[in-house]
Amino acid sequence: MAMGTLSYIGAGARTATVAVCVVGPAPELTEPIAERLERLGFTAHTTSQPEVALERLRSGMYRVLVVDTQLGEPGWRAFLARALEADPGIYVIVLGEEPSVELAVQAVREGAYDYIPRLALAERLEHVLEEIAEELTRRSHIRDLEEQLVAQLEFHGIVGRSPAILEVFERIQKIARYFTNVLIVGPTGSGKELVARALHKLSPVAHQRFAVCNCSALVDTLLESQLFGHVRGAFTGATETRPGLFEYASGGTVFLDEIGEMSLPMQAKLLRVIENREIQRVGSPEVRKVDIRIIAATNRDLRAEVLAGRFREDLFYRLSSLEIRVPSLAERIEDIPLLVQFFLKKYNRAYGRQVRGLTRRAQAVLLRYSWPGNVRELENVISSAVLTAESSFIDITDLPPHLQKAHPAASTMAEDWRPVPLEEVKRQHIVRVLQFCHGNRVRAAQILGIGRTSLYRYLKKLERETNRRSR
Repeated sequence: MAMGTLSYIGAGARTATVAVCVVGPAPELTEPIAERLERLGFTAHTTSQPEVALERLRSGMYRVLVVDTQLGEPGWRAFLARALEADPGIYVIVLGEEPSVELAVQAVREGAYDYIPRLALAERLEHVLEEIAEELTRRSHIRDLEEQLVAQLEFHGIVGRSPAILEVFERIQKIARYFTNVLIVGPTGSGKELVARALHKLSPVAHQRFAVCNCSALVDTLLESQLFGHVRGAFTGATETRPGLFEYASGGTVFLDEIGEMSLPMQAKLLRVIENREIQRVGSPEVRKVDIRIIAATNRDLRAEVLAGRFREDLFYRLSSLEIRVPSLAERIEDIPLLVQFFLKKYNRAYGRQVRGLTRRAQAVLLRYSWPGNVRELENVISSAVLTAESSFIDITDLPPHLQKAHPAASTMAEDWRPVPLEEVKRQHIVRVLQFCHGNRVRAAQILGIGRTSLYRYLKKLERETNRRSR
């Protein structure tokens, strides 16, 4: 494999990518290694001062460290730990005095890429560095492909390729062409406003205005003024006449977020707008005509709210003639790598950073987490990590404390694992999904991929078995 891999990578790419620092106790031990690497075409430096190596490492000078086990203070193990903390993506090769399986296993366990005894240095170092060069090239190609994939899979600001989100894309395309009201349902932070904007961009009135109002952020008097406008002197502080969002966006779209938080009196006024296409400014008897498309969004079950008397049934049916359900991030876990790549690019550009990715253990934490805050929470995590990361790769220590604490949970679960019958695994999974859906059986059946009737039948069977055991 000697020069074949190097010629595949190309001298320029190899020199730029695989810069090596040899860290040892004395120049007579490190300089011969560096000279050999230079002859092979690598960029190589030497130092007997660990702090100097760490400082250069943090600046992104090196991709590989060769560390001699004879290194003085703080010792090669402590230096290895600090190097991995400074740059979790660094490749560390430990150079030992003699062959030792025990030392090799210990070095790899503590994060080293490989252990090479001094007697095998000439034979193995070039081979290992070529492997690393090939791996770095492969990673670079994968990053390029991921960026291309994200660009191809971005749908008007929404990124994903899971069946759940592709179904949303398809429904948006079908509905957008009709100038009619739409109800978007989904958990907080799942991207309902992005869906609303996509509906507007693909609609016949895309060139018209798109206005947003959060119904939960304003008390009734301010919400009415915001939507309908007011005349001068209508209330304390109304020093001038102002049009509301319905007038402002006439001919376009008004997005009413958190519609489930709207009071019943405001719901009655909104119903009149939908039915008669007319509004009255606060404090004015004049009726004004408007032509708008209303897109409403909620994280509540409006059918349950109607039954509880907290939401008008006639308004619900007016809004929900066309409905789009946005899945939670837990329902589209396979989209997390794409979303991470999308947010990395976004916040690298915003903050002027060059964060290249996440370490494998950080990726594992993100994939195991339940994401109660959905895509918005993931975006906040990546935004913060890009801003604070000290190396070119985001590691667990760059994640929020609650995610860092979640890291060891997998090992705890593994220790608590015990063999159980398959039927018990099925029961536990269904119970957990129901808890996740707060008892909403319709949504639980959708996540489980079974019909509602099948779920009800199974729950009745489970209830009978529980009653039988309790007797």
